[in-house]
Amino acid sequence: MWYTAVAAGGFRRYATYRVATVAGVFTNTVFGFIIAYTYLALWAERPHLGGYDQAQALTFVWTAQALLASSALMTGGGLDELQERIRSGDIAVDLYRPADLQLWWLAADMGRAGFQLIGRGMVPMAVGAVFFPLALPHEALTWLTFALSVLLGLLVSFGLRYLVSLASFWLLDGAGLAMISGLACLFFSGMALPLRAFPGAFAEVAQLLPWAAILQVPVDVLIGARTGGSLLQGLVFQAAWAVALLALGRLVQRAATRKVVVQGG
Repeated sequence: MWYTAVAAGGFRRYATYRVATVAGVFTNTVFGFIIAYTYLALWAERPHLGGYDQAQALTFVWTAQALLASSALMTGGGLDELQERIRSGDIAVDLYRPADLQLWWLAADMGRAGFQLIGRGMVPMAVGAVFFPLALPHEALTWLTFALSVLLGLLVSFGLRYLVSLASFWLLDGAGLAMISGLACLFFSGMALPLRAFPGAFAEVAQLLPWAAILQVPVDVLIGARTGGSLLQGLVFQAAWAVALLALGRLVQRAATRKVVVQGG
């Protein structure tokens, strides 16, 4: 019950920033057009690059814009606040709450992601579907599988960002690490270019990294690039990284808590 209320609070909190939401929708839509026309030129020169046809490539563009804010592909999302609370020492108050620190922030982040998915995701996707030929599925089962894949991607995203935030317990300023993490996510999630479009072994390695679970796999599910055994493999891949990162976050949190107790009494 605690965490449901926290998630609902996170949703309501971001819903109050109406002007920021409208600005975000406008920005995502404009960049969607810019990247879409870039992809049209690229796919005209290299048809079926990465195994995608032009419609699938365009769908990749607009799905990425739809998931950009909810998956925090370029920023720390709501966990920027956690990083600041660690730096200022306010985290000591959080540790006294009768709730688990990781689950508390996970619930808050899911609430934030839920609003961003609706508030900043649906409009750019709809605009893209109006102006470009997208490879969107007609089967309800594919949409449900895509929703599950997005949820698993959100968990992976949280796991990565939570670890980056916890690093502030040992660093004087975690901004540099957060910036590096954001750049890695931007590149290895497929946001800059679908990972399948990379050459040879580099593409294979990139698709094994956790960032691929945030965007590359969900989009492949949506456009039908993963079916049957490949679809199940992709979902298991996402779930495995989610469990591993959340477990690692739990271990780092325990070590950080001991550090706070030793330093602060």
